[in-house]
Amino acid sequence: MADQIPLYPVRSAAAAASRKRAAYYSAAGPGADRPSRYQLEDESAHLDEMPLMMSEEGFENDESDYHTLPRARITQRKRGLEWFVCGGWKFLCTSCCDWLINICQRKRELKARTVWLGYPEKCEEKHPRNSIKNQKYNVFTFIPGVLYEQFKFFLNLYFLVVSCSQFVPALKIGYLYTYWAPLGFVLAVTIMREAIDEFRRFQRDKEVNSQLYSKLTVRDNLRTHTLCPVEESLLDKAFDLTRITYQYGAIRTATSAWGCKVQVKSSDIQVGDLIIVEKNQRIPSDMVFLRTSEKAGSCFIRTDQLDGETDWKLKVAVSCTQRLPALGDLFSISAYVYAQKPQLDIHSFEGTFTREDCDPPVHESLSIENTLWASTIVASGTVIGVVIYTGKETRSVMNTSNPKNKVGLLDLELNHLTKALFVALVALSVVMVTLQGFVGPWYRNLFRFLLLFSYIIPISLRVNLDMGKAAYGWMIMKDESIPGTVVRTSTIPEELGRLVYLLTDKTGTLTQNEMVFKRLHLGTVSYGADTMDEIQTHLRNPYSQMQSQASGNTPGSTPPRKAQSSAPKVRKSVSIRVHEAVKAIALCHNVTPVYEPRAGVTGEAEYAEADQDFSDGNRTYQAASPDEVALVQWTESVGLTLVSRDLASMQLRTPGGQILTYCILQMFPFTSESKRMGVIVRDESTAEITFYMKGADVAMSSIVQYNDWLEEECGNMAREGLRTLVVAKRALTEEQYQDFESRYSQAKLSIHDRALKVAAVVESLEREMELLCLTGVEDQLQADVRPTLEMLRNAGIKIWMLTGDKLETATCIAKSSHLVSRTQDIHIFRPVTNRGEAHLELNAFRRKHDCALVISGDSLEVCLKYYEHELVELACQCPAVVCCRCSPTQKAHIVKLLQQHTGRRTCAIGDGGNDVSMIQAADCGIGIEGKEGRQASLAADFSITQFKHIGRLLMVHGRSSYKRSAALGQFVMHRGLIISTMQAVFSSVFYFASVPLYQGFLMVGYATLYTMFPVFSLVLDQDVKPEMAMLYPELYKDLTKGRSLSFKTFLVWVVISIYQGGILMYGALLLFESEFVHVVAISFTALILTELLMVALTVRTWHWLMAVAEVLSLGCYVASLAFLNEYFDVAFITTVTFVWKVSAITVVSCLPLYVLKYLKRKLSPPSYSKLTS
Repeated sequence: MADQIPLYPVRSAAAAASRKRAAYYSAAGPGADRPSRYQLEDESAHLDEMPLMMSEEGFENDESDYHTLPRARITQRKRGLEWFVCGGWKFLCTSCCDWLINICQRKRELKARTVWLGYPEKCEEKHPRNSIKNQKYNVFTFIPGVLYEQFKFFLNLYFLVVSCSQFVPALKIGYLYTYWAPLGFVLAVTIMREAIDEFRRFQRDKEVNSQLYSKLTVRDNLRTHTLCPVEESLLDKAFDLTRITYQYGAIRTATSAWGCKVQVKSSDIQVGDLIIVEKNQRIPSDMVFLRTSEKAGSCFIRTDQLDGETDWKLKVAVSCTQRLPALGDLFSISAYVYAQKPQLDIHSFEGTFTREDCDPPVHESLSIENTLWASTIVASGTVIGVVIYTGKETRSVMNTSNPKNKVGLLDLELNHLTKALFVALVALSVVMVTLQGFVGPWYRNLFRFLLLFSYIIPISLRVNLDMGKAAYGWMIMKDESIPGTVVRTSTIPEELGRLVYLLTDKTGTLTQNEMVFKRLHLGTVSYGADTMDEIQTHLRNPYSQMQSQASGNTPGSTPPRKAQSSAPKVRKSVSIRVHEAVKAIALCHNVTPVYEPRAGVTGEAEYAEADQDFSDGNRTYQAASPDEVALVQWTESVGLTLVSRDLASMQLRTPGGQILTYCILQMFPFTSESKRMGVIVRDESTAEITFYMKGADVAMSSIVQYNDWLEEECGNMAREGLRTLVVAKRALTEEQYQDFESRYSQAKLSIHDRALKVAAVVESLEREMELLCLTGVEDQLQADVRPTLEMLRNAGIKIWMLTGDKLETATCIAKSSHLVSRTQDIHIFRPVTNRGEAHLELNAFRRKHDCALVISGDSLEVCLKYYEHELVELACQCPAVVCCRCSPTQKAHIVKLLQQHTGRRTCAIGDGGNDVSMIQAADCGIGIEGKEGRQASLAADFSITQFKHIGRLLMVHGRSSYKRSAALGQFVMHRGLIISTMQAVFSSVFYFASVPLYQGFLMVGYATLYTMFPVFSLVLDQDVKPEMAMLYPELYKDLTKGRSLSFKTFLVWVVISIYQGGILMYGALLLFESEFVHVVAISFTALILTELLMVALTVRTWHWLMAVAEVLSLGCYVASLAFLNEYFDVAFITTVTFVWKVSAITVVSCLPLYVLKYLKRKLSPPSYSKLTS
């Protein structure tokens, strides 16, 4: 049915951007033709006439209003003056600034390059410095940049204009300090905070850029460095760096007779330098791998900071340079590397290595396995490479987006409210001038009224909110329930209470990345963690009998193949099966045991195999997958230990201490297509040839002999969250193997369809294999991941898992972590390569209901190219989404897509360098300090130590920060509105005169000394206890609706302000005495008391500091009355008349509000009050 549904392509800007991205992502040379495939697909007529159904009616009726669907959500673009006023001016300014920046910082075109070994000066072009720079500003742009970030907000710009107007004598209302002091304070605090953050970033960058590395150079190149002749100081025990000798007939010149090692800073490394990187040292720039101290000519590197995978990757040195007798010979050859232009893709590389001083010249092709990317870690041996990309051209930097200045949703909402207040301010001023009758210079009066009512938009709003944010950050860091939490961006704590989407990494975030062997199933018997001792017993018996049989034979005789003939029938059967299974697991892998050097061992002896220390304490395992290591570690725990391995053989140690040697005849590595790996080995003692294979159940079920238990047990283990592998074997005769080897060699030499021919030959062996066992390995989850994810789901937060790992692994973790509940179906999005396939697969997915989506990065890229809106809309309806094989830039792109299509707040959490782009793109970024380093936590807005802490961070601190800031912001606006209302009443009574009611210190004191502490104490308020917020995460759903701060709540505060302002002013005027000064005294005192009582009315949970603030503020006001002779008549304010008039006005202004609050709590209590009661 799906293929009958017509489809129209999305010809949107997003699709165009995706096409550009595909073209940019493609490599130079052959890869440059890649976009042509999409071009041809665009022109396919039949697809152009087929719409993709996005509604059930469309599927049933075979018709769709698809064309109107995306456009329905796009607001019609405004034109002319309306567009300019409603944000067009900001767009124009931003466009002009971007244009100027592009002119000043014109991007240099990236080109392919030729790099000569050890000669940076031969580079044809200038390349960027190899320095890391995370700073936002420099010395010259700091002050202008900070000021721009402040005054781009309407609120601050308004205050600046008002303050500047006081320099005009005709417009002067009060003292200059009443306007400039608060504004100066806000700017000073902001500049200091930014300066501290910027200095910290500078220090972190300096630390990385100052890391020292050893560079190989010749004497000619040294002028300022201290020389280290090779004869006097060995570079490394592993490297045989002797006096440079020319093996190929070249004449040694006197000036280049010495090879030298110099220490250079990471930032001083140049393209063409020969850099030495020790074990566990960070690779400073992108390099081509030339030599290693490892005998095999290969090494392992850790790439967790680049792609998020903690599996070690095997890298191979260029064979031409690895074969050189000594390290110093690198200077004796004339060689260069041709490298493609820098690009984003971290999984591909095309280049060539050429040596010119041979006849004929040696050409060697370079691929991804010959590269060492920056920010990866050398895990074995010592390596030397030639630098090909530096600084901004390295893969890691190109995959990292620039940090943006994040602005919280609450700040944006308050900015909108201040614009509404400004409109009210202008309207009120116009009304006043109109009622005045436009007498005299009315425009001057209009501006004076604007200044008189300027307190409608209080400048203290920014001060209080910024101080409140700092207080929330301090509370978060002092919370003992989430130790080690650090707030790195203090401007957005309220965002933690508004999140709808949580995008999380898998490895190291949800999981500990520690694989533990949990289950061995043989079909009739299953062994778990509590029955491993039985396996040891079964394993010990066959090997002890084999050893006794072997000792009974003469040295030249062949041991019998069935050593357990005298054992009982049942015992023999189980023992043999266990023995075969464990032996297969111990042999079928790509693990290499590595032995740490003993202290005091010489460099020569260290690498002599005879002198290696094979003790268990000295051995570590290296592999490209942690699953492999877990399996080999388990075989060691039950008695069969892998003690050594090279390209040709491996040795196992039996429980009795006997060493078994196996010759590796062929290796078939694991690929994502085949989903299995195999090895053919020959037992040196018996000359038996065995083909072992292990892989995913979907791949192995058709290869092994018929059985009735495999599918069921795989399902059982998967439900437990275990990663399953099926292990099988096939015995080969010598003739069978020789026949296979000849066909295999012939297939590998073929030019056309080599991969298909090789696969066909290997598949000829993969028939009717004997099923040995099924293994279950668990990737241990972080502590309390399951309850935390359940809490977040109950809070209405949708969780997306974005990982660079394999699809099977990601799906398994999604199940085991309960990201996908047991009752939910999982829709695995099939791999798609073009629009037609994407259309069919999206239609298939559209029919599913309430199922989790699992999609790979490649399929995602194709779908976003043609059906961006439809895919995001469908995915947003899913309870959970898993994106596997995601690159760092794809993760950030997904975050931005969610922000654009949903308008909801997003949070990204990760622990590796590959998560930095995602963290910086999200509205709120959280980093975890884990095994993958601190790069993510340093780039994040909030840093935590464990995933489970995110629950309390959001449910408790996110809720409190948002609720408190909403209350604080609205109360500060109420404080400005009430005094502006009093000013309006005063002016209207006195013939619309533009004369201030309160002047000088009264206005400054009102916003600071008299009301600041009680109002600011609202940052201690809480509506729900932390325990209750954690117990009922459903309360979080209300926060995402933004009801605590909306136009509705704002209008309620406006009505309260108008009512109270009118009562206070009219009450004072009704009780008018003989002098005007009494009106000021009565109204101002009643105003202060009203504000203090209103704070008490707003508070939901009292804190002792709140009471102290109330009493302290009242005490300050009463004490200051004695010193304010300029404004108050001390003789009058000490009379009973003053007291009862002030009390009466205050009661009338506040009592009705207390009654209304009581009635509301009784008749319509909020959801949280029902819980607390």
